[in-house]
Order: sequence, then structure tokens, then C-alpha cells
Amino acid sequence: MDWKKAFGREFAAHTQVLWQEELSKHTTFHIGGAADCFVYVSEQEDIPKILKFCREYQVPLHLMGNGSNLLVDDAGVEGIVLCMAEPFSGIQVEGTRMTVQAGALMGKVALKACDEGLTGLEFAAGIPGSIGGGVIMNAGAYGGEMKDVVTSVEAYDRDGRLLTLSGEELCFTYRGSAMKERGLYVVSVTMELTHGDRAQIKFRMADLAKRRREKQPLEYPSAGSTFKRPTGYYAGQLIQEAGFSGYQIGDACVSEKHCGFVINKGKATCSQVRLLMEKVIQGVEEKSGVTLEPEVVYWG
Repeated sequence: MDWKKAFGREFAAHTQVLWQEELSKHTTFHIGGAADCFVYVSEQEDIPKILKFCREYQVPLHLMGNGSNLLVDDAGVEGIVLCMAEPFSGIQVEGTRMTVQAGALMGKVALKACDEGLTGLEFAAGIPGSIGGGVIMNAGAYGGEMKDVVTSVEAYDRDGRLLTLSGEELCFTYRGSAMKERGLYVVSVTMELTHGDRAQIKFRMADLAKRRREKQPLEYPSAGSTFKRPTGYYAGQLIQEAGFSGYQIGDACVSEKHCGFVINKGKATCSQVRLLMEKVIQGVEEKSGVTLEPEVVYWG
């Protein structure tokens, strides 16, 4: 039986299912072709059922949060894209402990922590991703990272088993974790914060927001920092020194404001971005001997 008919019959009545959905609508880069099937998660109980379905019908499954660190091929992706966003974004606070569903935006979680007078998440206020994606890639900024606050994570493995992993078991690395390596599907994250002065927390968040506006090209679509920070260097500085500030292929452009960002100046395509990234990597290696590693995740 055709998997699309089977999936529609089993899930479409109680789950929001979109067919041939353009992923450019769901990524902060505003780039990407269509997914065969795009599903918004509203109930956790649907996740293991969908995982089982994908195993049975051998359908590729992709997990998406806010699409903020993602570059999708112009031809789109085959199979099912499972989107952990609204309404799968509940936040619970008990004392200094926050338990958050995977679809909650990191900025909203940071604001909730501030409202509760909890400190430790100020760095996350300007990160556009979801908490699930943030913990998978150990998102961080301005000296803070998810590994600093995460105590445990609930996630499904590919067989649909619900696992609870401690902070130690997550094996956080720079922009990575055991979950990324094992292909786990995060459903909730528990963090331990500390009590703080609400006014000071607000001031810190406002200061970081001001610094982002001044230094980052927030006025253009992008996937955030395009390359990981090489040990002992700054990617943006290496790119600028190699002469790529403002370098452009089609509407894909190295930001003059911050060379660590590749931006979409209008109708950039995935192929243009990938070619630009290849040129930058080659040029930086020739200039400084440093090999840049992409931070943005490619689907294709």
C-alpha cells in the first residue's frame, strides 16, 4: 500500500498533516523545497506511533524545531518532516527547575525564566531555535551553553522507546551531543537554574539583545552562525581576513556586518548557499590553513 494513503488514513483525522509543504516557509533561511509530508506534533503519544509507521513502511523521517539552523535542498526532502513547534511547547516551573516541551522557543523559555526570577538562561534569549533543537546541538552564545543548565532529557529512540538521559549521559560537546550522534527525538528538557534578581536578569537579556542587533545581520534571513568556531580562532574574522566580506553568489551573501553569517538577500537558493560555503572554506584554508566546519545542518 502507498505509504501516503496509509499515513493519511491513520493520522490525518487528529494530527495536522500538510502534503508537499514548502520547507522555505518553515526555516529561518527561507530556503528549501517541499517535503512529501509535514506533520505538526500536538500530542506526545503520536510520536512513537509515527516512528513505528516509518519503520514499517520504510519512510525517511526528519525532525524539525524552529528551522533555525537548517539549510534544505532546493529539491526538498523525501518522507515525513515531524515538526516540534506550537502547540508542543509547554513550560512547567517547580522552584528552580524548569521542564520544557521540545517545541518551545528558546527565547520564550528564557523570558519565562526571567519572569520567575531564575537566572542561567539569559544567553538563550536571542537564539531563535526550539529548546529541543537547542539541546541536541548544545546551543550557546555569549559564554553560556545548554550543557550548563540541562539536567535530563526525555527522548525517543528510532524504535519508539522513551528514554530518560541524565546530563552526563548526554555527553555534550561543542555544538553537539550524544542525542545528535544517536539520532534521538527529544520530547522534553529539564533544566536546573538558580534564583536571581529579576531586574538584573532583564538588564542582562536586554544588553545581549542590543549586542546582537549591533553585531549580527538580524535584518536578513539566515541560519545563524554558518560555521563552527575553530579552536583558537573566530570564523568570522578568518572569513574577513580571507577577503570574503560581502562575497555574493546570487542572493546568497557573506554578511558585511558579521562575516560568520551567510544571509539570504532575497531569493537565495540552497545550491547558491552551498557553493558560497565551499568557496569560503577553500579560501580560508588557503589563507590561514584553518579548515572551517559548517554549523548549519544540511538536508538533501
